[in-house]
Amino acid sequence: MTTRKKVLIIDDEVDLCLLMRKYFVNKNYEVYISHTLADGMSRLQSNTPDFLFIDYNLPDGLGWDKLPEMYQNYPEVHYHLISAFRPTLPEELDGAKLTIWEKPISLKSLDNFF
Repeated sequence: MTTRKKVLIIDDEVDLCLLMRKYFVNKNYEVYISHTLADGMSRLQSNTPDFLFIDYNLPDGLGWDKLPEMYQNYPEVHYHLISAFRPTLPEELDGAKLTIWEKPISLKSLDNFF
């Protein structure tokens, strides 16, 4: 039996999360959603995903500020950084597996990647 790939989405925009969940469930992925950085970090530890989408600006902190720690602890995850604007990436992420998505994200752009 083939193990389904896992996606974790950490974003406070509920509609975007629902849209992305539907997209990935239709492609047979397991999908986990968090709307805060704290909950997202907890879910990362309990269900290490293959792909992690994380927004820059979350209610309880800046998602991208946690990326060096995430990457150090989970280097096998492919990180997808979401933002309405393009902040500077931390230097520690040089060589990390990551993709930057600028909002609004379209399903067509996801199709080109997944």
